Amino acid sequence: MSKRLWLSILLTFVICPSLLLAQAARPKLIDAHIHHNGDPAFLQKLVAKLDAVDGLALLITAPQDLKSVTEFISKHPSRLICLGEVQLDDPVAVALVDRFHAAGCRGLGEITSSLKNYDDRSYWPIYERAEQYDMIVLFHTGIVNRPDPTIPTDISVDRMRPTTLDAIARRFPKLTLLGAHLGNPDYAWAAEMARWHPNLYFDLSGSSLIKKQDDPTFWKSIFWWSGVVSPHTPAGGPHAFEKIVFGSDVFNGELEELDRELERYHKMLDACGVPKAAQDNIFGGTIWRVLTAKP
Repeated sequence: MSKRLWLSILLTFVICPSLLLAQAARPKLIDAHIHHNGDPAFLQKLVAKLDAVDGLALLITAPQDLKSVTEFISKHPSRLICLGEVQLDDPVAVALVDRFHAAGCRGLGEITSSLKNYDDRSYWPIYERAEQYDMIVLFHTGIVNRPDPTIPTDISVDRMRPTTLDAIARRFPKLTLLGAHLGNPDYAWAAEMARWHPNLYFDLSGSSLIKKQDDPTFWKSIFWWSGVVSPHTPAGGPHAFEKIVFGSDVFNGELEELDRELERYHKMLDACGVPKAAQDNIFGGTIWRVLTAKP
């Protein structure tokens, strides 16, 4: 392959990755929530895992790792897509969105630990720029861990409630929003908002499927509206459970969590009687449509 031809292919990937994806076969699995730990060896292990399951991962990438990750992705474009990690309170956040877009990232995430509510208007220029670039934005919602309780932090789960995504979904209708963890434990609020917002989805990564493992049909009371004909339900919408997408929340390099989370999802969805067609969308179809949609 000539150097000029290779550069042309690479520029196509960077400028408009959806064009390449649209020409590719849909993978069997799309994991919308994996954190890069900064270790190049992890990337090799992740791609090997994705090869084994015919998978694609949205990889959360810190700015300092952007160059090395995008160079790696250019060799594995059918397995990895970059999500740029941005802090809403960073004074150069909008410029960082530009940088991520120029590098070929398809979204932002995982947004977390903001100093104001996610829907604060001071953050709107960030969302506006992300919408301009047809990005996916992944937000942490609900309870958040506390790795070292001895260190004082300015973090409040109240600023990260799933309800703070409501105004964003309404104000930026072309922006695809993903809420991690279904707002744990505010599941009902998360699902009710997703019911009406076609641009809002959630994953069920984290502790929720663990704590509800003895009561898996609980989730039928959260995603209740399939087949219900009423002015109070979206007309002709997808199966209620299709407001969920698969996300493993692999972090610190613990790739084994992907298999564990897959097993939890399957057990819950099967217990709830979710049809195969809906499960196919949960495990990849929905995100694939977002990634390959024309702007």
